Amino acid sequence: MSGMGAPAPVDVEALVPTSETTFPRLLAQQAERTPDGVALQEKRYGIWQQMTWAEYHTRVRDFAHGLAALGVTAGEVVAVIGDNRPEWLITELAAQHLGACVVGVYPTSVGEEVAHVLNTGRVRVVVAEDQEQVDKVVELWDGLEQAESLVCYDPRGLEQYDHPYLRAFGDVEELGRVWGADRPGWLDGQRDSGVSSDVAVVCTTSGTTGMPKLAMLSHRNLVFMGRSLMAIDPLGARDRHVSVLPLAWIGEQMIAVACGLQAGFTTSFAEEASTARADLREIGPSVMFGPPRIWEDMVSGVQVRLGDAGWAKRESFDVAFGLGEKVADLEMRGEKPGAGLRVAAAAAEGLVLRRVREQLGLSRLRRCYTGGAPLGPDVFRFFHAIGVNLKQIYGQTEIGGIAVTHRDGDVLPNTVGLPTPGTELRISPGGQILLRSPAVFVGYYGDSLASELAVDPEGWLQTGDAGFLEDGSGHLVVIDRAKEVIQGPDGRHFSPAFIETKLKFSQYLEEAVVFGGAESSQITAMLVIDPQAVGSWAERHRVGYTTYTDLAQKPEVYELVAGQVKDANDQLPENLRVRRFVLSHKQLDPDDDEITRTRKVRRMVIVRHYQPIIEALQGDADSVTIRTRIAYQDGSSVERDVSLAIQSMADFVGDQPSPRGRPGRRSVGGR
Repeated sequence: MSGMGAPAPVDVEALVPTSETTFPRLLAQQAERTPDGVALQEKRYGIWQQMTWAEYHTRVRDFAHGLAALGVTAGEVVAVIGDNRPEWLITELAAQHLGACVVGVYPTSVGEEVAHVLNTGRVRVVVAEDQEQVDKVVELWDGLEQAESLVCYDPRGLEQYDHPYLRAFGDVEELGRVWGADRPGWLDGQRDSGVSSDVAVVCTTSGTTGMPKLAMLSHRNLVFMGRSLMAIDPLGARDRHVSVLPLAWIGEQMIAVACGLQAGFTTSFAEEASTARADLREIGPSVMFGPPRIWEDMVSGVQVRLGDAGWAKRESFDVAFGLGEKVADLEMRGEKPGAGLRVAAAAAEGLVLRRVREQLGLSRLRRCYTGGAPLGPDVFRFFHAIGVNLKQIYGQTEIGGIAVTHRDGDVLPNTVGLPTPGTELRISPGGQILLRSPAVFVGYYGDSLASELAVDPEGWLQTGDAGFLEDGSGHLVVIDRAKEVIQGPDGRHFSPAFIETKLKFSQYLEEAVVFGGAESSQITAMLVIDPQAVGSWAERHRVGYTTYTDLAQKPEVYELVAGQVKDANDQLPENLRVRRFVLSHKQLDPDDDEITRTRKVRRMVIVRHYQPIIEALQGDADSVTIRTRIAYQDGSSVERDVSLAIQSMADFVGDQPSPRGRPGRRSVGGR
């Protein structure tokens, strides 16, 4: 580790919580220590509404009494479905006061997926955000085996609903105040009887191979994970966090709950999903965690804006970005730039790079992380070049979300760093990543067999991911899911994700799914265009189109994307280059099971859904016709044939691609 001294020693034993450490106790401590400090704030009607730690504590207690009045007892699971709001966290902490726990359901989930989570968790009380989420649950109600009560925290539009099991969130709080008044001291006894080994949260797994499993995480798991992360990157009450990623996801639980309740910082909630980016800029968070899609979208946005900008602005960005890259390369290795470079970089920072960060809402970031899926080194380096201290993390729901991460001054873009304090890491003889720590989960709810298979008798979590330790640095390099590593045409094994992240660095591509194997003579890809970026490019180049499908099949768009594929191929070994590709007629949709709610590709589903396309790609046809269903806003749908062109890279003759290290240039003219 060049330029790095020995890391400060960490007392791992001190990170392990005692049996008395639970989230309800941490909340009570914050309310006693800083009662007037701002715990949560939510933007409503354009105004930030603040909730102090004392108010937060009181509302949690009222709702806990209300849940008790509805019959919730220790060991039960309460479900929450909806966008992030203070009521989400109030429900979570209230259930934990009773020795119960919560399971989050992604607000975009529908039908079978919602029923699967609620029935598997034997949920009796469901807390839903608004009319949209209530309607989902009402439609499923007769098929929900245990459900008794449905509570809504945004009752607008529900005035005419007369379902006997439906209640308003505020009414349950009022019920709790009355119920608790007759039982003074009862809730304190419930809270104090809780221990850190109790299940605190049930998080659904990503479900890349089928329906998600329900992973049970204890207070001990999550508190330890939070402490372990903050031993590397300290957080405090002055830090700010904007909660925009679903609280059903372990990544958001990791920051908003596991770190937030211990550090005591303010968590903010955007007004709407559509205003999240603007609200992010307004708050200017100091800590942030997001999956690759968040960071990739930001890079695409910058590239699109630069494509629309004038020559002078593009050149200014290019010069500033180049200086930022040089500084980042040194700082990631723990080295300091020389005096001349520092002066030039300071000018680039003041004139260009700070403004880019401000536009992205990242100007105050001190700690930020990415994980959950591979992030391409190009995207990773982009953020370091503009002055954002982005770090890779590696972990799974089953180990509290994080087990490995980068350290300041020891950042390698192609790795995910070193184990967090208290985490043991080893590679099995078969190349599988194995992890062990106090954060390893309790097990899968209602699935003892899967639980036994996930953790061996010695406590090692079987991640199912393939990886290796880099010589010299000791950093972990994650290859891919072990089941998805395939044998290439030359007999060597490769990760499709490695190629896909290279392709997705293009601002014009939203998704990429790579195919190939020992039985195939070539590597091919199905690519999904980004409608915003490609639509903007089409307008600049006067390419008319009607629908997404029409845009994707334009010859001009194929030429544009072929240039991007060539650019990616230039960064890949000869044996891993994409030889043929097709542009999908539609975006991948979680409702079609093609991607997970956290936007991981379900490769087996893609193979099943698009088999005719894959067969045509692996052959020598120049097009393929598929039957697809078109759905309209009025609920009607129609099936029709769609012909998709197949582009061979051997036939592509275009302009020389611009350097991939210069996102500004890559946006100019769609080169």
